[in-house]
Amino acid sequence: MRTHSILVILFDGVQPLDVAGPLDVFSAAARFTGSASTPPYVVRTASLGGETVRSAGGLRLAPDLDLADVEDPDLLLVPGGPGVGDVDNRLVTWLRERAPNVKRVVSVCTGAYLLAEAGLLDGRRATTHWASCDYLASNYPQIQIDPSPIFVRDGSISTSAGVTAGVDLAMALVEEDFGRAVAHEIARLLVVFLRRPGNQAQFSVPLSAQIARSDPLREVQYWAVANLASDLSVPAIAQRAGLSTRQFARAFAEQVGMTPGRYVDLIRLEAAQRMLTDTRDGVIRIARRCGYGTPEAMRRAFMRELGVSPTEYRRTFAKSSTLNPDPR
Repeated sequence: MRTHSILVILFDGVQPLDVAGPLDVFSAAARFTGSASTPPYVVRTASLGGETVRSAGGLRLAPDLDLADVEDPDLLLVPGGPGVGDVDNRLVTWLRERAPNVKRVVSVCTGAYLLAEAGLLDGRRATTHWASCDYLASNYPQIQIDPSPIFVRDGSISTSAGVTAGVDLAMALVEEDFGRAVAHEIARLLVVFLRRPGNQAQFSVPLSAQIARSDPLREVQYWAVANLASDLSVPAIAQRAGLSTRQFARAFAEQVGMTPGRYVDLIRLEAAQRMLTDTRDGVIRIARRCGYGTPEAMRRAFMRELGVSPTEYRRTFAKSSTLNPDPR
């Protein structure tokens, strides 16, 4: 495993959450991967002249570096905020000259303005905060603005919507670097939505389940996720935990924060969403693998939780390679 270097640009009027949200995600990754000698990410902040900036709301942020002295990072993060319309032209020039050398460039919220002004989004699909999409589209017609998704990834450049969407995008990057399991643990730690790949964040399943304190219940949680097609009725999993049905249901709800039945519903739905978007398996096969038994049972679950059928979900959010699924 190698360490990924991240550079965050600071300027007067930057939105603090645009900076802090993604940084919390990247710093949390160290809990679940890497070591003291090889951290997953090393994050540095920089401003013009290395000067302290006053963020929106008045919070002062002291950068680590002067932009003139930084080396090209693996990932460049450009936050937004009220100050994007008043930034020094030298910052835009720096982006125009240096960003093309960076493997991954990310903007949060109205940070897309700075990328657009630097010409980095020309000919690309992008997004920003919904309230700012019309302005960006009218002033930069060479950019294909999509106001719907929480984030858009087009080649080496990713743009995200409102401030909390920066967390979703950061989760996507962590998953890309270190896998779904690490992203899942970070989501639990930060008590945020478990981000789905691509444009699917608006239909995410809330990551409201906690990890049980007691070993038997915790092992049952992990076992259920790995054995979705098994009998996951309360009596069956209570027996696996070595408890009576009543004891198990009470302890599970207390420690996990939801009933066993609700937990099973969510992990099956999450797995079905992933299979619909990431595989070519047919609805019948996915329903069987996820423990629904029949496509109709899975359809009812999707309509109840997401308001769309499995077929509609796949048609809207599937990767291009899965748009013609195996009918079985």
